[in-house]
Amino acid sequence: MNDMIAIYALVALLGVPLGLYMGRALGSRRTRMDALFAVIETPIYRLAGIDSHQSMTWQAYALAVLKLHAGLILLAWLVFMFQGMLPLNPDGIAGMPWDTALHTAVSFATNTNQQHYSGQAQLSHLSQTLAIVTLQFLTPATGLAVLVAIARTLLIKRGASVLKGVGNYYQDLTRGVVRVLLPLAVVVALLLTWQGVPASYQAAPQVEMLDPQVEEIQSIPLGPVASMVAIKQLGTNGGGWYGPNSSVPLENPTPLANVIETASLTLIPVALLFAIALISGRRRLMLGVGAVMLVFSLVSTSVVVYSERMPNVALAELSQPGANLEGKELRFGTDLSALWGSWTTQTSNGSVNAMHDSFNPMGGMMLLMDMFVNVTFGGIGVGLIGFFLYLMLAAFVGSLMVGRAPELFGKPLETREMRWISLAILAQPLVILGLSALTVAMPGAVQNSNPGFHGLSQVLYEFTSAFANNGSGFEGLGDATPWWNLACVVALLVGRFLPMLVPLAVAAWLAGKRAAPAGRGTLPMDSLAFMGLTAGVIVIVNLLGFLPALVLGPIAEAVVQGF
Repeated sequence: MNDMIAIYALVALLGVPLGLYMGRALGSRRTRMDALFAVIETPIYRLAGIDSHQSMTWQAYALAVLKLHAGLILLAWLVFMFQGMLPLNPDGIAGMPWDTALHTAVSFATNTNQQHYSGQAQLSHLSQTLAIVTLQFLTPATGLAVLVAIARTLLIKRGASVLKGVGNYYQDLTRGVVRVLLPLAVVVALLLTWQGVPASYQAAPQVEMLDPQVEEIQSIPLGPVASMVAIKQLGTNGGGWYGPNSSVPLENPTPLANVIETASLTLIPVALLFAIALISGRRRLMLGVGAVMLVFSLVSTSVVVYSERMPNVALAELSQPGANLEGKELRFGTDLSALWGSWTTQTSNGSVNAMHDSFNPMGGMMLLMDMFVNVTFGGIGVGLIGFFLYLMLAAFVGSLMVGRAPELFGKPLETREMRWISLAILAQPLVILGLSALTVAMPGAVQNSNPGFHGLSQVLYEFTSAFANNGSGFEGLGDATPWWNLACVVALLVGRFLPMLVPLAVAAWLAGKRAAPAGRGTLPMDSLAFMGLTAGVIVIVNLLGFLPALVLGPIAEAVVQGF
């Protein structure tokens, strides 16, 4: 327990100065660091033929996001399929099947990193570094860019300088990569290398077994693992170099490495609360948002920790009584495994240091709830964007409750805005439950390791993870098939771009409206009551959408097992 409290405190301690730095690095006001980073950024703009000072409309901004990602998906797809004929493949790994390659390209281009393959066995060094790691920088930077565009468009207080349009996507993207993600990733990669995480382009060494009677030679896959692990953790990416992810000692070798990787899960999402407060000037609002996120986080983590401290009923007569250690690294135990599992689903990271499929039913249910909510901290940028969606819905509900025309920051919320906000929120249960129902209704589509209630949970978890851009899974599911690959591609794309771009459009629409003067019936967005209302809306919307599915899955499993 003390270890978990210390990691929470470490993230808070590092998040404040990092957030203040990010606020200055990404904001619209000119600072000294503009001249410092111009040495790197200006050649990038010239090479790409970009006028970084030209502000875009929200339509142009959204189109730029979609065009870049379409190109990245195509490039990565081709690299994965033809990696067997490309360089930096010392182990002679063949190309991926077209459907697995497509799923992998879309997964990493949507900041999800859901893996229907085993990384060390099915990807070459070129695929890992050129395609995977490149996407692991650009996709979180895109979420960061869209968040900054929304903040400068909707949240910034009157009287501060406001750009025409929503800003320039390419400038926001470049700043996110150059000023935030690259420096942080370098520091974390060096720390992990110091702790023994491999950083090499050599072929897999061949090692003789310790047992002299066994003549088999063991192949130990290596690579530039430290650099990938650094950005996978910091960028809320997930998707490790190795199939079992950070439960592998090569990827997570020491207790200190585990602390560094765990803290990296939430570091940037927490820092963004302070960064957006500085950019927008709405400090009380962001303090309230942070308080709601912290409460959600503590509740989730507490339930998961408590659940994993309970015995595993399936092993009741096969092992000594005690905590649920199935699927966990004994080096970390139940508490640090539960903390990682809770944080990785709260932040849409998806990396693991224990197998989520082996969690007790209530622990597994909380991981699902984290992804349903998806705004506890959320992915980089998109977590706060998703929270703003619920903030808009709460403003609509609250305004009607006090008998006032719906508004947000004094701007009227009308039919067009509410139609798109509702679509962005309701798309989640429609896609997840629709694809889950279709899958279990198709004979032979579900190839899972568990029957009954837990088998349903495996299917539900896979689509939830895809839509939430998380990437973790209840392993045991046979997901490397055309159906799973293509069905998850649909969930990946809808779950990434609809909830991210709809708030951008709504922010631009609201920015073009005249603000009404505050009155006695005005809802103060930064009040304790309004934050409570927002938290209630988040919980109610997700329970209404998913409670029946949870009853048929983890809740029924828990009842049958006697909790």
